[in-house]
Amino acid sequence: MTTWQMRSPVAFFIFNRPDTTARVFEAIRKAAPPTLLVIADGPRSDREGEAEKCAAARAIASNVDWPCQVLLNFSDVNLGCKRRISSGMDWVFGTVGEAVILEDDCVPEPTFFRFCDELLEKFRDDDRVAMISGNNFHGDSAEITESYYFSRRPHIWGWATWRRSWRRYDVEMKSWPAVKKSGWLKQLFPQRAVARYWRVLFDAVHRGDIDTWDHQFTYCCFLHDTLCVMPAVNLVSNIGFGEEATHTKAVTEHAGLPTRAMAFPLLHPCEMKRNVLLDSQLEESIHMPLRQALLLGRTAARLRRLLRREPR
Repeated sequence: MTTWQMRSPVAFFIFNRPDTTARVFEAIRKAAPPTLLVIADGPRSDREGEAEKCAAARAIASNVDWPCQVLLNFSDVNLGCKRRISSGMDWVFGTVGEAVILEDDCVPEPTFFRFCDELLEKFRDDDRVAMISGNNFHGDSAEITESYYFSRRPHIWGWATWRRSWRRYDVEMKSWPAVKKSGWLKQLFPQRAVARYWRVLFDAVHRGDIDTWDHQFTYCCFLHDTLCVMPAVNLVSNIGFGEEATHTKAVTEHAGLPTRAMAFPLLHPCEMKRNVLLDSQLEESIHMPLRQALLLGRTAARLRRLLRREPR
């Protein structure tokens, strides 16, 4: 029997939560990647005790006890979610060609690493595939006979991608005003409410109303018409919901979702095409509250609060 050994680098993003950092780091330690890249944001000057929390999280994430190349990218100042993760990802893919990516509140099931490892290799040179997700928000409601399906939307609570995919990313979404005028969204989403949802969201991100990096990656995937790999079972649990979180402050049904092991060998889909039915089901369940708010003309502040409840 052949023992699997991880080949891919892991990029680990941390900040000020040593408790959740320790749980995610323990999962990484068990997977024993050959390269670990640790990216940390700096403390906010007006938050008492945050410098100590950041230092504790950094100490945990640097305490490697397996054969491993450890690379550190620690910021002395607080950059915020948008700048720290986007600049950290730039650094990661300026250093390695592909990576498994985890934030300090995303606890992976052990088979998540092998799932990403194998598919990073399988789709390495296939520009049609933008990323590999560890998330499945369908629960038992979806019947997926293969090990994964293809979606058009990336979910990034534990994921993997390549330098070739990240090169398309633009944190400022500079092309959005022209793309918006072109009518592209209406072609992509014929349903008026769905198109309006994404227009309002991308407008807010482009203006800088939301301190985030991930909606820009969603825009990038939409714009280039790429596929995103979604596992048949949920492989990562987000334990970061609560008041200390940057975005996921409201505890929802997506908090701490249970995980299940992926079976190997992987059973691959017969066709390289998006599962329209599963995408539609998920978009309805996730976006319905925000769409209702849009139709009722809710304020921008209300919309931002609703966005914080959504899975990424």
